[in-house]
Amino acid sequence: MRIEQLEYVAAVARHGSLRRASEHLHVSQPALSEAVSKLERELGVTLLERRRDGARITLRGKELLEHMVGVLDAVDRLQSAAATTAARAIRVGTVNAGTASLLLPAIRDFRLGRPGARVEVRALQQDEIEAGLADGSLDLGLVNVLGDPAFPANLRGAELKRGRPVAVLPGAHPLAAQAEVSAEDLRGETFVGMRAGYVMHRFAMRLFGSRLPAVWHSVDGAEMGKMLVAEGLGATILPDYSVHGDPLARGGLITVRPIKDDRTPVAMWLLRRKAARLPAAVDGLAALLAARSAAYGATHP
Repeated sequence: MRIEQLEYVAAVARHGSLRRASEHLHVSQPALSEAVSKLERELGVTLLERRRDGARITLRGKELLEHMVGVLDAVDRLQSAAATTAARAIRVGTVNAGTASLLLPAIRDFRLGRPGARVEVRALQQDEIEAGLADGSLDLGLVNVLGDPAFPANLRGAELKRGRPVAVLPGAHPLAAQAEVSAEDLRGETFVGMRAGYVMHRFAMRLFGSRLPAVWHSVDGAEMGKMLVAEGLGATILPDYSVHGDPLARGGLITVRPIKDDRTPVAMWLLRRKAARLPAAVDGLAALLAARSAAYGATHP
């Protein structure tokens, strides 16, 4: 049994003859008649009463026609759902730290071969990203990790970048003349800190201990932090890979210095759901993120 056979029977019932049905469907009349005959033999039921003045659906055919129409409607819904899924945006949750050097270049590469593809980027905290991946509202997630990762059991991850926290300063700041910046140096500056819930907030609290900078601005995400630093409103701490390649750094508006006596590792991980069959486009973007990560590692070992 084939879908077009059901379509042929429904068309004959609607148009009242094999000829008119074949004209409507752009199928030759003999081919349409033979297809319906094969369906009748398969079902063991006479569906059409063929007469010189046309074809009429039989009583038994009328009883089965309702089921045929139901199948055809279900096929239409399936095709519509598939088209919607194929066209929907790929949803990426990110903590922002890899946006400039990783995510944006990967999206640019992704769209080169898929001009109609859409990517929706959401700036979120790590717990929000993990929750979004678990409930299916996100396809991919980019998160920062201090030390060894510990992700929920329903997620799998791949490390994309590894670096270290660095001090981010205005390009013309006096501390930029130093080879390294100490925690004490940063305590004397207006500090632009990530809001609680971000990895860099946890690192800053560990670095400063009980003696926090006197003036502390809180922001959501690395991008806003870099903008405040570029405007001369303070200094911040971010993963080095968050600044490498950033337009603000390329333009000399911000610069980075290592933090004295600190060798804490920080890494960016790509997260996705386990045992989830995602659209091929999602796999394509994930592969491009991995490729961009490899390129970044080659230039920033």
